Amino acid sequence: MATPDAGLPGAEGVEPAPWAQLEAPARLLLQALQAGPEGARRGLGVLRALGSRGWEPFDWGRLLEALCREEPVVQGPDGRLELKPLLLRLPRICQRNLMSLLMAVRPSLPESGLLSVLQIAQQDLAPDPDAWLRALGELLRRDLGVGTSMEGASPLSERCQRQLQSLCRGLGLGGRRLKSPQAPDPEEEENRDSQQPGKRRKDSEEEAASPEGKRVPKRLRCWEEEEDHEKERPEHKSLESLADGGSASPIKDQPVMAVKTGEDGSNLDDAKGLAESLELPKAIQDQLPRLQQLLKTLEEGLEGLEDAPPVELQLLHECSPSQQMDLLCAQLQLPQLSDLGLLRLCTWLLALSPDLSLSNATVLTRSLFLGRILSLTSSASRLLTTALTSFCAKYTYPVCSALLDPVLQAPGTGPAQTELLCCLVKMESLEPDAQVLMLGQILELPWKEETFLVLQSLLERQVEMTPEKFSVLMEKLCKKGLAATTSMAYAKLMLTVMTKYQANITETQRLGLAMALEPNTTFLRKSLKAALKHLGP
Repeated sequence: MATPDAGLPGAEGVEPAPWAQLEAPARLLLQALQAGPEGARRGLGVLRALGSRGWEPFDWGRLLEALCREEPVVQGPDGRLELKPLLLRLPRICQRNLMSLLMAVRPSLPESGLLSVLQIAQQDLAPDPDAWLRALGELLRRDLGVGTSMEGASPLSERCQRQLQSLCRGLGLGGRRLKSPQAPDPEEEENRDSQQPGKRRKDSEEEAASPEGKRVPKRLRCWEEEEDHEKERPEHKSLESLADGGSASPIKDQPVMAVKTGEDGSNLDDAKGLAESLELPKAIQDQLPRLQQLLKTLEEGLEGLEDAPPVELQLLHECSPSQQMDLLCAQLQLPQLSDLGLLRLCTWLLALSPDLSLSNATVLTRSLFLGRILSLTSSASRLLTTALTSFCAKYTYPVCSALLDPVLQAPGTGPAQTELLCCLVKMESLEPDAQVLMLGQILELPWKEETFLVLQSLLERQVEMTPEKFSVLMEKLCKKGLAATTSMAYAKLMLTVMTKYQANITETQRLGLAMALEPNTTFLRKSLKAALKHLGP
């Protein structure tokens, strides 16, 4: 299916991810599903974001078919080839999250394709079968009416049931005992209620508000209220929210909690102001001094820095929603890092396992790079360029979302910023779907001289775009003709389009190009006319 990809785009010598041959939407979905315990929720966020960006409805039939397709893979130390379906080649965490996601969207799945996937999952001969996968698969089979023959049998393994029973017994030894449901003693209830009439009234109200007349514990009521609040929130329409699975409002819709940054990347709302509306998890608060010391070590350039990321950086995975990451970046003063410290920190971040969520990677990109890039007055240092390109190679979508639009639209964007963006779009590791993403973002922006330069560098890569997107590109190009008669950047862009995309240009578009180029006064005028002549009669 479609274009190749790799788990780590463009990284030489790295084995491609199992989903490398899938189409872009399926690749993005499976990539989100491997991002830790919240992968299923992030997968739902991917589906929402793809729908909001005008993609065709997600083709579950093709994905389920691809998961069942067998391909030869090298197995064992002897290097023997075996046929193995894609489903069983996925990382274990990705398999778990995929099963959870399939449960969430089951009504929209083709039943035959889902049954085939479940049959393959059931045939997994791994030496360490996963109890969670077994349970999720059994629940899905029950939903399809092909589950266990024993009505009411638990999908949990016997070992898991024993561990759960042991846990309940252990909790029952504390002050607040866990007891099995049993009928209350009427006399005891009546005596207790007569002694606490106020409490009885309150309980009656709660019983009336609870379905089936059952009293709902206070903690569960809080959870229910929170879930109701989640349902009332608008859906995400930004790729920045993929990792949150659409469970939190976009940052731009929450100005009280968002960190505002100036052109130099400094925080305009200090950490104290943010803390009033949001708090970091206690585990991170306790480790803040250690994290700050780590950053100081990076800045001082001391020898003996660890090759592997310090264990404290694993706490970044506990920042959710992404506003917590905003607050953490503010307290760590990440925009103030030197270029050397930035490169060393990025080296650690790229080595983290599991990968950062897309939303947290977007916040980190904005904090680490945006202000630094906007404040450039000359070409970026080699350290900054290396840090940015290496981070973009692994977190392409977050870098595009956090940097491309803000830098191109900033009033102070000049040659230094443009040069760095051109360096990004020319990266060999930039995959076709990432190129299309960048092109789509640029097409939505108002164009100026710097935009022409970045767009020309991108189109040199021969971006694979749909006829509809190419029509939008041609329309914007032709409209800019009268306003860019003396622009060399515009002339080079037009020359690139007419030479690289000659086969895509229709007769109507050729006439539009002719009108746009008629008033051009640059020294490339003759070359433009010659290229135009090759397009048609």
